[in-house]
Amino acid sequence: MRITHWIGGKPWTGAVERAGEVHDPATGRVSARVDFASASVVDEAVAAAREAYTRWRGASLAQRANVMFAFRELLNARKGELAAIVTAEHGKVLPDAMGEVQRALEAVEFACGVPHLLKGGFSENASTKVDVYSIRQPLGVVGVVSPFNFPAMVPLWFVPNAIACGNTVVLKPSEKDPSASVFIAELFAEAGLPDGVLNVVHGDKVAVDRVLEHPEVKAVSFVGSTPVARHVYETGTRHGKRVQALGGAKNHMVVLPDADLDLAADAAVSAGFGSAGERCMAISVVVAVDPVGDELVAKVADRIAALKVGDGRRAGCEMGPLITGEHRDRVAAYVDAGVAEGARLVVDGRDRPVDGDPSGFWLGPTLFDHVGVDMSVYRDEIFGPVLSVLRVPTYDEALEVVNANPYGNGTAVFTNDGGAARRFQNEVEVGMVGVNVPIPVPVSYYSFGGWKDSLFGDSHAYGPDGVHFFTRTKVVTGRWLDPSHGGVNLGFPRNT
Repeated sequence: MRITHWIGGKPWTGAVERAGEVHDPATGRVSARVDFASASVVDEAVAAAREAYTRWRGASLAQRANVMFAFRELLNARKGELAAIVTAEHGKVLPDAMGEVQRALEAVEFACGVPHLLKGGFSENASTKVDVYSIRQPLGVVGVVSPFNFPAMVPLWFVPNAIACGNTVVLKPSEKDPSASVFIAELFAEAGLPDGVLNVVHGDKVAVDRVLEHPEVKAVSFVGSTPVARHVYETGTRHGKRVQALGGAKNHMVVLPDADLDLAADAAVSAGFGSAGERCMAISVVVAVDPVGDELVAKVADRIAALKVGDGRRAGCEMGPLITGEHRDRVAAYVDAGVAEGARLVVDGRDRPVDGDPSGFWLGPTLFDHVGVDMSVYRDEIFGPVLSVLRVPTYDEALEVVNANPYGNGTAVFTNDGGAARRFQNEVEVGMVGVNVPIPVPVSYYSFGGWKDSLFGDSHAYGPDGVHFFTRTKVVTGRWLDPSHGGVNLGFPRNT
């Protein structure tokens, strides 16, 4: 099967210079070939988006909202198909993929309210017979570069807000699981989105760098690793673009002595091993404030033993494979390093029995105890099913561990003490905080984003920050003569 670009409202038909392979992670077999965009193909997509922008920016808010509502209904009706695509190319189990699509739907629903979201302010008689008001206008052509771990949700964090605000989009999904973005583009076309408003180009760094350098691209949204996020931010801003680049994470879950340890253990396993740990909001570090460490580790280990690892399309499987063989080997190397550096390997996932093809990219859930902050399993973003437990004697030392980490994406505290929870949420230097919630991904009417090395740029993703990012404010000061009589019209006013 061939996966190609979507440009100007239809599949691209040009000559292919380079292509890549898409694998089924549960079998290891090649499932498709995906065209890689050259700089000239990106230029075609930008040109299509630029041409569409001249019309789309003038579309009424009612028309834009109607497209969003129609897309939402189509996506909801066919969410099972999209989830199946995600499972086939990413590997996450089907219920997890359905959850991803459901969260994507929430972001679309937020964008459906664009007539309200784009309301400006108005001050009458700021001076004598002078009124001042503000309006929000689109930027133009914007780029979206999305990662492999959420091939449906992350594009829909950005694309609906961008186009609802009047922009046109060039989307570059991960080349590892590209089909979800094409499916989304097809649904938008069916929903009535004009040709060229949403374009999809596939590929690697060649395509990304051309988006970052193209003079007609006014802004770029990115989610991925911190080194690439830094490159995207520095390159995009150097070329005069507005950039929001969300990077990596090392998310800590602090468990205080008064916490419900069964709840905490359930949360650590769910947040650590869901989607095989390939989440920027995964819990990869549990900071146990002793004396709870021994009991908590035992409870986590018991729950890991009961997990069923296998093909995400098979009933009962709770954790699937990793995205590629190379990534599986990289994560397994961290397990080797953790043992060599002296951490206690409580659960070894390297030889975990699986319900699936042995050629798949498997690595079972892995648990380390007595991990030190100088160890690579703690320092680095592993992006796999490896959970590390650090032991500290006090709350203050737990907070110091979290705040000293260079990442600041998400964190959680587990406690039954409201005062301790309130203190933690105030003192911790992290952008998203959960209180007895292990994966504190905000609902769509708030915004998603971390601090420190987890975010480059001033705007978080989706929600109010998303609207602000994809628009710019214009302030108008005006004085008018008294209006003349405009005649009688008894018809009911219409929104057109």
